[in-house]
Formats: sequence, structure tokens, C-alpha cells
Amino acid sequence: MDRAYSKGFTEYTRENGGRAALLFLLFVIAIYQFCTIGFTGFALVCAIPVLALLVLIAFKYKMFTFWTLFLANYLLMFANRHGIMPVPPSSINEIIEIILISIALIDAKMINSARLNNAMLWLLLAWGAYCVLEIFNNTCGIGINIPIWYTGARLMTFQLIYAFLVCVIFINTPKDTMRFLFLWALCVLFSTFWVWKQRNIGFTAKELEWLLSPAGKPHNLSTGIRYFSTFTDAATFGCHMAAATLVFFITAITTRIRKYRLFFALSGCASMWAMFTSGTRTAMICFLFGGVLYIILSKSFKIAIPTTVVGLMFVSFLAFTNIANGNQMIRRMRSAFNTEDASLGQRDINRDALKKYMAEAPWGIGLGMNYDKVPPGNKYKVASGTPPDSEYVYIWVHTGIIGITVFVILTVLMLAGACWVTMFRIKNPSLRGIGAGFCCAFAAIQLGGYGNQILMQFPNVLIFYGGLSLVYTLPLIDSEWSNYEKELLAEQEKRKMLKLKKKRESRV
Repeated sequence: MDRAYSKGFTEYTRENGGRAALLFLLFVIAIYQFCTIGFTGFALVCAIPVLALLVLIAFKYKMFTFWTLFLANYLLMFANRHGIMPVPPSSINEIIEIILISIALIDAKMINSARLNNAMLWLLLAWGAYCVLEIFNNTCGIGINIPIWYTGARLMTFQLIYAFLVCVIFINTPKDTMRFLFLWALCVLFSTFWVWKQRNIGFTAKELEWLLSPAGKPHNLSTGIRYFSTFTDAATFGCHMAAATLVFFITAITTRIRKYRLFFALSGCASMWAMFTSGTRTAMICFLFGGVLYIILSKSFKIAIPTTVVGLMFVSFLAFTNIANGNQMIRRMRSAFNTEDASLGQRDINRDALKKYMAEAPWGIGLGMNYDKVPPGNKYKVASGTPPDSEYVYIWVHTGIIGITVFVILTVLMLAGACWVTMFRIKNPSLRGIGAGFCCAFAAIQLGGYGNQILMQFPNVLIFYGGLSLVYTLPLIDSEWSNYEKELLAEQEKRKMLKLKKKRESRV
């Protein structure tokens, strides 16, 4: 009986190319991972066959895979909060990005050296090189530990390079550029709807559980709740909405297509309202800062003068009056101009405490060296556990004064290069508006990263670093964009004439 069973199994595996044996091996590995690591390891192994199928689908439907990455970035943390994610969200993001880059490497014709070879890539690689040197950072005395370093490097540098590559490779036509903006706007509208739902209908059970936990405590203020919508926290939500508002309004101002103007104006109004519901003061400063940059990039007095007047009136309304102070959102935003605010003072106290530790760690405490990784009794244990309250402070703690200096210089150069491209290399006015929007949004989110720890959070890296990478490639589609715009204008004029014809006929 056993011999017959063995013979049957052998024949089956031989006829099916060893697939049964492979599945049995995966089953054994999955059980082992469950016993040693837990459910996460078990789920990862079980996902291998599904992953193989997804890879095959990805190769066949390349752009669908990119848009899946975009949506995943935007909704991963929302799904994770509600317990839908069986694996760490960052794993899904990284796997899809690597699949997309692998597709491009295999299908070599997708790689256009003219699009890839620009200043932003080299600046990102320079930052990546510095982070690689951090492997040898032994400030905390644990020696070279590649797994711990890689955990930090994924956050600090690899995801920036991945975002650049996938956007530059896959977004290479006027239609795809507009789809990028449209999909982002639709996601923002969903987040706006969700925050409206939180305010007027209520939180889900998972959201309420988080809001009442220690992590959600900063969102429960005496002045009201700071709403977070589909994001990890209110600060990430507010700063993202501020940057999105800039892009949508600038696109609405500069586009010649009426339906685009209406859609992006509506999206800009929705994201601005959502920004206020976050109760994040930094978000308002981000918006104003991006607006000032646009005045410079526009090179137009017709835009600069009314924008400046409206901006000054808005700042004066918040800084020098008490009008509408009964509104919780306005009162919270107005506190940004209060230099004696308690929370702002606490941040200064935390930074002053960190300075004492970081004075002896010019290379930082090391990538991935969070509180649970630093050995007990090590003097940098306190530094690793002190809330950074800022992405820039976080980078400073982990890469030192040398690292944060390199990061700031490279970031300024990236933004300056994109601004130069927008002002002097893009000829089409509406395309220049898209470039200006991405530049202003990038500047805004960087300022948000100085005020809060939001810069490397989902979905900011793909949208803002990816968006800035597109600015460097926009001159390559300038003529194609003009033809695309002419076609849309012709269709718009045709619809206008048909409506006029129907209106005249109805009068007869």
C-alpha cells in the first residue's frame, strides 16, 4: 500500500514538473515560520504562490501595476489601521516597486537614458551613498549589523530612489501625467469624504480605539479633535492636504481645458477644507510657503499681485484679528502665530535635550537604531527614545550633524534644479503650471517635515519625490503636450459649438 502510494506520488510529481513537491516544501516552510516567527512569517510564505501570479499579471499589465502601487501607497495605512493588512504595509509597497523596476530592466526598451540621467537621480544616489557608509557607524557599540541598518535605510533612502525610478520610467506621456494628477485628486476627494464622515457620522471602532490609545492622545485636545482621515495621524494628513491644495489650484489656474479647470478647482477647495480639519498649524504654514514659491515661479504680475494680496489678507486675518475665533479649526490655525504655545515650547525642550547627546555623535546613532535596538545602559538610549517631533530631527539623530547637513544640501539642490527646469526649460504654460505645482508641493512637504515627522510617511514619498522627479522629465514631452492640449481644445470647442447649435435650434 505504502509502496503503491509512493510510486503514485513519484509519478504525479514527475508528470507535473515537481509542483506538488514544491507546494509541500512551501507548506513545511510556512509551518516552520509560524512556529518560529509567528503569523507574519506564515503569511509571507503562503503569499509566495500569490506573489508569483501577481508578478505574471504585472508583466502583462504594466501600467495597471503602477496605478496599483499608487493606490496602495495612498490606502495602505488606512487598511492597516482597520486590520485589513496581513503583512507590514511597507513590504507591499517595496515588493510592487521592485517588481516594476524589474519589469523595466527585463524590458530594456522601457528605460530611456534621457529621462533617467538627470540631477535628481545623482543627488538621490549621493544621499544613498552616505547612508551606505552608515553601515560602519558603531556609535551605540553593537558593531556592524546589516539587518538593523537595512531597516533604517529602507525608510531613509531606498524608498526615495524607488519612487524616482518608477515614476520616471512609467509616467512618460501627457496622458499618464494627467492620470497621475487625476488619480491623486480622486484619492484626496476620498480622504476629504472620510474626514467629513468622521466629523458628522463618527469614527469606526478601530479609529476610536486608536484615538483613545496613548498614540492618539495628541489628537484629543481641549479645543476639539484633530482629524486624521485615512492617514496615520493629523499632521501627515494636514500637511499632505496643504501640498495637494497647491498642486490642484495651480493646475486649475494654468490649464486651458475647462473640464480640468473645474475638476482641479473643486479638488483644491476640498483639500483646503480637509487641511483645516486636521488642526495642524504646520499645514497652514506649508500652504503659505508653497504659495510664495509659486509667485516666484509664475513670472507673472497678473498672478503674483492678486495672489500676494489674498495671501496677506489671509495671514492678517489669522494673526491680527479674533474674527471667527469660536470656530475650532480657525482657532487652532490661529495658534500657529502664538510664539508662547505650550506644544511648540515642548518641542524646543526636546531638541535642546537631544543636542547634548548628539554633540558627541557627529555621524548619528545609526540607521535603524530605535529605542529597542540600543543596548540597555548605553547613553544614547535616551536619545533614541526622545520624540523627534520632526522628520529632520529624526534624520539628525540617526545620521548626525554630518548626515542632516548632507540631506538638507541635496534637498535644496533637488528643489532648485526642478525650479530652474520649470522656469526656463518648459515652454508650454499649462505644462509649466504642473511643474510649478509639483515644485511648490515638494517645498511645502519639506517644510512640513521640519515641523512634524511626516516626510517619509505613506503616501508622501511616492507622490512628492515622484512628482518632483517628473518635473525633470517634463521638457522631454513639451511638444507632445502641446499637441495633446490642441486635441483637447479642439474637442472642447466642438462641444461648445454643438451646445450653441442646440440652443439656437431650441429657440426656433
